[in-house]
Amino acid sequence: MGDSPGRGAPQRRHRAQPGRAGKYERRPEGPTSMGSLDQREDLQDDEDKNSAFTWEVQANNRAYNVQFKEKVFLCWQKKKYKTNVIRTAKYNFFSFLPLNLYEQLHRVSNLYFLLIIILQSIPDISTLPWFSLGAPMVCLLFIRATRDLVDDIGRHKSDRTINNRPCQILMGKSFKRKKWQNLCVGDVVCLHKDNIVPADMLLLASTEPSSLCYVETVDIDGETNLKFRQALMVTHKELTSVKKMASFQGTVTCEAPNSRLHHFVGCLEWNDKKYSLDIGNLLLRGCRIRNTDTCYGMVIYAGFDTKIMKNCGKIHLKRTKLDLLMNKLVVVIFISVVLICLVLAFSFGFSVKEFKGQHHYLSGLHASSVATEAFFIFWGFLILLSVTIPMSMFILSEFIYLGNSVFINWDVQMYYQPQDVPAKARSTSLNDHLGQVEYIFSDKTGTLTQNILTFNKCCINGRIYGVAPTPELPAGSSISKGLGVPENQSHVWPQAQHPCPNQNQGTVARWPGFFRGPANFFFF
Repeated sequence: MGDSPGRGAPQRRHRAQPGRAGKYERRPEGPTSMGSLDQREDLQDDEDKNSAFTWEVQANNRAYNVQFKEKVFLCWQKKKYKTNVIRTAKYNFFSFLPLNLYEQLHRVSNLYFLLIIILQSIPDISTLPWFSLGAPMVCLLFIRATRDLVDDIGRHKSDRTINNRPCQILMGKSFKRKKWQNLCVGDVVCLHKDNIVPADMLLLASTEPSSLCYVETVDIDGETNLKFRQALMVTHKELTSVKKMASFQGTVTCEAPNSRLHHFVGCLEWNDKKYSLDIGNLLLRGCRIRNTDTCYGMVIYAGFDTKIMKNCGKIHLKRTKLDLLMNKLVVVIFISVVLICLVLAFSFGFSVKEFKGQHHYLSGLHASSVATEAFFIFWGFLILLSVTIPMSMFILSEFIYLGNSVFINWDVQMYYQPQDVPAKARSTSLNDHLGQVEYIFSDKTGTLTQNILTFNKCCINGRIYGVAPTPELPAGSSISKGLGVPENQSHVWPQAQHPCPNQNQGTVARWPGFFRGPANFFFF
């Protein structure tokens, strides 16, 4: 069985398109403007380019799904469908040493020090023993490797925690408690309220009317408002018990895994009938179930095939602006040192030539030519002037990075008490990026205010209630000092002069007569 969808895939695709178009128009998150209509046409063009649905998954049939293979190189094949295990760490036991050395050699300073050590190991041009710079170099590499190892161990722990999260998988005729890493494509999963979706799943049924399911996508797109997903009516009506779900043998044929979070096309083939699917039927990995007691889903994409993992991209080496600046400075200093060494080498050559002309009887001591001696003395000067880039500065900066990380973890002012979450430096090499904000892109104020609104003041029937802005108590300080009311409430808006607020008053509920008359009508 190859990774081809079979001979019926093109016909399956053309039959499913009309149903998908109809569903897109009645989804609340679907396109509603003329600009989004163009986007819909672009998506349709992408579908035409990838015309064949190459992803075929059958429910409750691991033996059927595991037979699909994909070609890697020549005759080497691997399983087409990935497991639900994720790994975000950069190193393992065997790759740590070579990969870490490779990354450290991307620093221009390390290449410069390595060049100087090689020059010092050549006896004809060495002016200092090689270990005078070799020992500090090994110490610097060891400190950075240890720091990277500690950071990567934290990633391994985080991956292990996520992979070992519990979930309920349908095995046989009952749901059994398993770990996320045991999930496979085609498994039927039971989720409850406040559970996190472990993989991209097709919603089969839920306890809500019409099999609606409300999800929170804050971990995917940052939106705190709830979105709803809905199962197909055929699965909603038929899959009403665990026994029926255990006998469910539907086959989903859809597009290959991709990074488009708001787009999905496919069809469900069950009982010789086909039903179109779209993004409104899909629960994405990372969503949290809200306001729904129980829902059931069939795993379509697992592990690194999920849409959220497709958006993560490859793990690459991060460099701060300070690192980039240091690389540029090292290059500039190195070029300056080379120019100085050239001048000194030429001056030495002229001096030796003049010395030989005046003292010809010492020619036996200068058997080599002037150019050869000038060439060797150039490298000698380069070794002597290598101290213009002090290695101690780089070693000290590593300890500063480590100290800053420790102080960040200890900082009480960065502790968030409502959720009992302290500050945590996940990477000890990126501390100088903290606070370096150049641009803020915000679609609404809720992104910055966490959708928390605090009452400031209001004017009802010509009477002002709330905190008045003064130099001693500016507007917005009600968060820390409580709400007050002006002593003289006879002023009318907008000619009202705001006197100092009465600090003895607490909240608006404590104001005498507030919830009577116009104020009561205003609020209720």
